Amino acid sequence: MAFKLKVTPEMEALTDICVQNSKMDVSLYAKYDVKRGLRDVNGKGVLAGLTQISNIVAYDNVDGKQVPCEGKLYYRGYSIEKLTDGFLSEKRQGFEEVTYLLLFGKLPDEQQLADFKKILASQRSLPTNFVRDVVMKAPSRDMMNTLSRSVLTLYAYDNNADDISLPNVLRQCLNLISVFPMLSVYGYHAYNHYIRGKSLYIHHPARNLSTAENILRMLRPDKKYSQLEATILDLALVLHAEHGGGNNSTFTTHVVSSSGTDTYSAIAAALGSLKGPKHGGANIKVMKMFDDMKNTIHDPTDEEEVADYLTRLLHKEAFDKRGLIYGMGHAVYSISDPRAKIFKKFVEQLAHEKGRDADFQLYSMIEEMAPKIIGKERHIYKGVSANVDFYSGFVYSMLDLPMELYTPMFAIARIAGWSAHRMEELINTDKIIRPAYKNIKDEEQYVPLHER
Repeated sequence: MAFKLKVTPEMEALTDICVQNSKMDVSLYAKYDVKRGLRDVNGKGVLAGLTQISNIVAYDNVDGKQVPCEGKLYYRGYSIEKLTDGFLSEKRQGFEEVTYLLLFGKLPDEQQLADFKKILASQRSLPTNFVRDVVMKAPSRDMMNTLSRSVLTLYAYDNNADDISLPNVLRQCLNLISVFPMLSVYGYHAYNHYIRGKSLYIHHPARNLSTAENILRMLRPDKKYSQLEATILDLALVLHAEHGGGNNSTFTTHVVSSSGTDTYSAIAAALGSLKGPKHGGANIKVMKMFDDMKNTIHDPTDEEEVADYLTRLLHKEAFDKRGLIYGMGHAVYSISDPRAKIFKKFVEQLAHEKGRDADFQLYSMIEEMAPKIIGKERHIYKGVSANVDFYSGFVYSMLDLPMELYTPMFAIARIAGWSAHRMEELINTDKIIRPAYKNIKDEEQYVPLHER
């Protein structure tokens, strides 16, 4: 039975007091030159650190001015296009290779990659009875909370949990990279069985399979999947593995790691950040928006009707009335998100295999139409294009992944980047990250209780 607490009238009244005494004049941010969200008025992030792990390029410098360009993403100096072309052209999966690159700063040779895969395979196991005693007990409808709880509980099974020497932290990170798929999929099966009343099955990962292949194997009752499905899921993991030190969850990893805390606490904090709908949960919003669109409009091939729906979205008259076209635009990229461009090539193949060509055509129509409508309706300081979340939810739905696992899939990939950034923070800095907040409250005179 769920533990039920409800908001009482007393809590409502206390909330009103909190709001009255906490609300600030937004104009003060400009007055004191405070960069809200650690971004300037043009959306550029405040420089808070240095990294060698990845680089995002959205502008070219032309005659001393920043000019928007096609988006570029580099992992350890290698363009994401060349990395993905490299392993795809050789008909290989690339997540393990990219994880090695992010952690160690160079591409592995054949022997190094084979040895690294063996290390990850050897780590794909959980403590005795962990699935029964931790994952299966108190299942949650939110897999990110389940994942966070499991990570924090693994601390109790680690005899050297608080040791932040580099070899020990690397050991912990490699273990978490290896078990994240198990924790996520098993957590879903527990929820599906105990809360939704469906059949329960737990498949062990196979040592000879890749991360993507094992996810599909563990998730499906018959353990079966096509090569195209595994290839596209692997590509999704590669594209989500890393995205600079300034994204919310990776910056969280740096901040928490700088305090000297243990690996499990740092990664749990990153998971809490990624769970937010403004970060890792964005692809779910895209899927729900498309469901609402298809239930609302009569003809999804009618460009005028689709354009009218998109305009109503921006006017806060449709879907969740937030005024957003989800999956369009990015905090950094302007003209294009390279991850979305890479993804789209394979999305069409998968849509054809799954008999969802009509859905793909709708996605393509909106990808082309939405930037024009946004440009017409809104004053924007940079270009708008489809981001990786625009297609990732569609891909996951075609892979028959339940929506509860969409954000955990992001975490399964991004744990590689988080681990690389945690190691980088511990290797290079010894200062706790502590930015400043300006107090704007005047001093008050204390009044004795009986006089208030």
